[in-house]
Amino acid sequence: MVPLKNLLRHRDFILPLALTLGLTLGQGARWTESTVVPALAVVMTLSTMGVPGSIFLAPHKLLMPALAGLALNYGVLGGLLLGLSSLMIHDEALRHGFIIMTAVPPAIAVIPFTAMLNGNSPFTLVAAIGCYLAALILTPLITLGFIGAGSLGSGKILIIMIELILLPLILSRVLLWSKISKRVEPIKGAITNWGFFLVVYTIIGLNRDLIFAQPLAFLPAAFIALASTFFLGFVIERLCRFFHVDSKMATSLVLLGTHKNTGLAAGLALTLFSEKTAVPATISTIFMLVYIIWLSVKQRWNK
Repeated sequence: MVPLKNLLRHRDFILPLALTLGLTLGQGARWTESTVVPALAVVMTLSTMGVPGSIFLAPHKLLMPALAGLALNYGVLGGLLLGLSSLMIHDEALRHGFIIMTAVPPAIAVIPFTAMLNGNSPFTLVAAIGCYLAALILTPLITLGFIGAGSLGSGKILIIMIELILLPLILSRVLLWSKISKRVEPIKGAITNWGFFLVVYTIIGLNRDLIFAQPLAFLPAAFIALASTFFLGFVIERLCRFFHVDSKMATSLVLLGTHKNTGLAAGLALTLFSEKTAVPATISTIFMLVYIIWLSVKQRWNK
């Protein structure tokens, strides 16, 4: 039996709890709505603490992995999200949610997930950081290009990008240089997981009435989330086998090609648009969590 202390730190318990409470006791989401962006800023700061400063001193080493990450995460995964949502989603708010998901970089969690699944950790790390630096330009461009400047407040998206990507990167350097990171490290995982709890609980809670009133309206979004994780991951894995890519690199490519930063996407959607626009990111978070569990189980079977 798992001790309560460990259970309260575990992502596989915390995120389903957020989903359950959002559906049953979602009224509190109005109170937590204002905490979403600060919570994400804290999560991003803690998550990027593991990025060594030496990466930024040799930007040329970022180039090839970053291009591979951009091709997979923005080209392949982003293209699939845009294509399927344009074909299947007729609700403007939900369609905007998938556009924002296309615009954000890969989940920062691909870095620890790569280590957990015995992938090529150095490659994933450099690819992810390259994508985050590129996202400072790509995220506003894609969002404004597909949604239009008229739907957004002037400069608002740039401010949020600074708050949720640039500022956390800088703060993570400060924590490392000041050695505060060593004190934070033991509780970093728990803080990160409970930060995501706030995001998922808030978005589900805000959309609770809509989910119960029109559950079938969210089926296309669920199908897209399924296709962009399980189906796309299967295709990337098969292509890696066909081209004789080694298993470590294949794991990294699968993760980069199936994981968007849904927390960041949800925060952007909630701040720029409405709670309904954040639903695709929340649904995708659930499927990504299940997919990671599936990859872990499959790896144990293969061994």
